[in-house]
Amino acid sequence: MSNGDIFVGEVIGTGLLILFGAGVCAAVTLHRSKARAAGWVAIAFGWGLGVMAGAYTAAPLSGGHLNPAVTLGLAVDTGEWGKVPLYVAAQLTGAVLGAVLAYLVYFAQFRANADEEHAQPTLGIFATGPEVRSPAANVLTEVIATVALVLPILAFGRNAGIGVGQIPGQQAGIYGSGISILLVALLVVGIGLSLGGPTGYAINPARDLGPRIAHALLPIPRKGTSDWSYAWIPVAGPAVGGLLAGLIFNAAF
Repeated sequence: MSNGDIFVGEVIGTGLLILFGAGVCAAVTLHRSKARAAGWVAIAFGWGLGVMAGAYTAAPLSGGHLNPAVTLGLAVDTGEWGKVPLYVAAQLTGAVLGAVLAYLVYFAQFRANADEEHAQPTLGIFATGPEVRSPAANVLTEVIATVALVLPILAFGRNAGIGVGQIPGQQAGIYGSGISILLVALLVVGIGLSLGGPTGYAINPARDLGPRIAHALLPIPRKGTSDWSYAWIPVAGPAVGGLLAGLIFNAAF
């Protein structure tokens, strides 16, 4: 696959992922949304289905990584590091664009939120935050949750004999088969329901950093802080988790 295909695929796929994910968070959070207060289960399924939409779309072009942690895990597994910067740059670009699109979809709700007497903080629509702020515990949560994501993805590819950059059939990418993309989407739902409570489960550096940048730059009225003091945790934790998953996979399989 060409560098152009990789960049376009990862931008589009990650953009779709964030559009769905930030969109469901906005739907559940903002005043005058029909899904207001739908709860954590709705959020988990929104993010999982976002992974499905993005991965299915990007797979023919880029393999559908959509996540620097997945890219790092694959690089450790295969030893192919040359395209890692390209993947990560495309994923971050797509994440920013997806967050901007989600903002545009809910533009009227963001305005209505600002007009309320008690405006709802908006950062949680775009980026993650801990329920209990403890850097060591928060990083550990993200590392464990990311290993729980990346290890099965590596196993899907190995079971089908897939190497990074190979796309068998029409739409398989790194996952080995089209049905595996659906299984990864359900895996993301499961991680959200089981492991997402402490930090909101970034499990993807681009998923958190890109929308956080968008939140800081967008003209959202009464938006509140972008909490940059926490921003390193959902980047470092998933990155370490992706590398660790690759090491575990190489050692065990």
